[in-house]
Amino acid sequence: MLFTQKSAAEKRQDFRDALATGRLLQMPGAHSPIIARIVEEIGFDGIYISGGALSAELALPDIGLTSLSEVTQRGRQIARVVDVPAIIDVDTGFGEALNAARTIQEVEELGMAGCHIEDQINIKRCGHLDNKTLVETATMAQKIAAAVSARKDPNFLIMARTDAKGVEGLEAAINRAKAYVDAGADAIFPEALIEPNEYDAFRKAVDVPLLANMTEFGKTRLYEKAELEAFGFNIAIYPVSSLRLTNKAVEDNYRQLRDDGTNAKIVDNMQTRQRLYEVLRYEDYNQFDQNLFNFKL
Repeated sequence: MLFTQKSAAEKRQDFRDALATGRLLQMPGAHSPIIARIVEEIGFDGIYISGGALSAELALPDIGLTSLSEVTQRGRQIARVVDVPAIIDVDTGFGEALNAARTIQEVEELGMAGCHIEDQINIKRCGHLDNKTLVETATMAQKIAAAVSARKDPNFLIMARTDAKGVEGLEAAINRAKAYVDAGADAIFPEALIEPNEYDAFRKAVDVPLLANMTEFGKTRLYEKAELEAFGFNIAIYPVSSLRLTNKAVEDNYRQLRDDGTNAKIVDNMQTRQRLYEVLRYEDYNQFDQNLFNFKL
């Protein structure tokens, strides 16, 4: 009810077991808890919590302006309402190696199944923009090693994201990924790959789970699930899709409300009160107090 039935440890084990199957796990972005619950009900493998989406929800650009507490507390709010695993974007780890270690302990304690840390400097930028600046490979490897040493549950997944492909080239990105795996990373997120041969090259070179970022309006073609499976990738994320869909619907329908002077013509575009209460599991709360749900819609 208020929380899910599964513990964080159980969800982490589920995530590890699912990754071990070798199939592609689809983990759409959820920028709010209620969206996460819808993602779970539809039947996806898990939830992705995007730093870019959380920044945008605060009307901020994705350049590292959010704080550790803002991101982790939002992550907790999202992860607690679903029984599927949630992984969260923690940008650059909110500082250097010691900060990254604290970040890992925070997100683990707050119920995530895993997270990824990237190798940009702070202030960072969206992975599909140009002119990014990276930290040295050794600096990032130190962060990963610190993160691994800080976790308590060995099933908590620590993923290293590298933005090197667009800055230093494919070979350098693969070499960085290998160094991050050597430092203890459980998985790799190679950002902004474009051509199929780039996916193939990463799969041949790196022997840990790989994540594909299917963000819209970026550098990457929006590959189908079967294509990503053929590349040998293990996770597909759709990080900002829920925010973009929500914002577009609000923009379009509020313009009509302004123009018409009434909401009567946009009601059919809305989630009904009954469906909202289903997602909220309103009736479940009745077991605690008969006065909470003593009406019919």
